[in-house]
Amino acid sequence: MLPDAAAKIAPIIECFTIRGSEQYGREAVTQLQHALQCATWAEAARQPPALIAACLLHDVGHLLHNLGEDAAERGLDDRHEYRAIPFLSQHFPPAVTEPIRLHVNAKRYLCATQADYWADLSPASRLSLELQGGIFSEAEAMDFIAQPHAKDAVQLRIWDDLAKAPHHKTPNLAHFLPILTSAL
Repeated sequence: MLPDAAAKIAPIIECFTIRGSEQYGREAVTQLQHALQCATWAEAARQPPALIAACLLHDVGHLLHNLGEDAAERGLDDRHEYRAIPFLSQHFPPAVTEPIRLHVNAKRYLCATQADYWADLSPASRLSLELQGGIFSEAEAMDFIAQPHAKDAVQLRIWDDLAKAPHHKTPNLAHFLPILTSAL
C-alpha cells in the first residue's frame, strides 16, 4: 500500500480496532463482524470496489459517537449515516459515501415497496426504522429511488440485513484494505 493511501486508511483501521468489538446494537454480532459480513456479501456478488467499500464502511458512523449501543432503545436516532460522511468524504468519492448516506432511507424504501420486507426486519431494525422516519409514502419512495446511488444503497441495505449472523465466516479486515485503497 502506498504511504499516502495508508495514511488515508489508518483512521478507519483505528476506528475498527478501538470500537469494532462493540456489540452492533442489539444484534448478535459486533460492529466489525457486521461490517465484514456486509462487505463479504458485496464481494461475493462481484461488485466494484466502491460498493464493497461502502458496505464495509456503511455503519462507521456508529463508531464515531458516544451515544452507546442502546441509543434507539432510549428513543435516539444516532443519525450514523450522516455522521460518517464528513469522516469518509475527505478521501472517498460519492460512489462510496452516497450509498452510505442513503442506506437508512433505503430501508424505508424497501418497507414501502416490498410487502414482506418489514416482517423480515430484526426487532432492532424495526425500532430504528421508527426513529428514522418510518416507512416511505409512495411519493417518497419514488423520489428516493430516482436519486443517484439510490439503487446501490438499496443493494447495500439488503446485504446489511443479512450481515447479522454470529457464525458467518468472513475474511478479516486486512483482506479489504486493498479494496478500500482502490476505492479512494
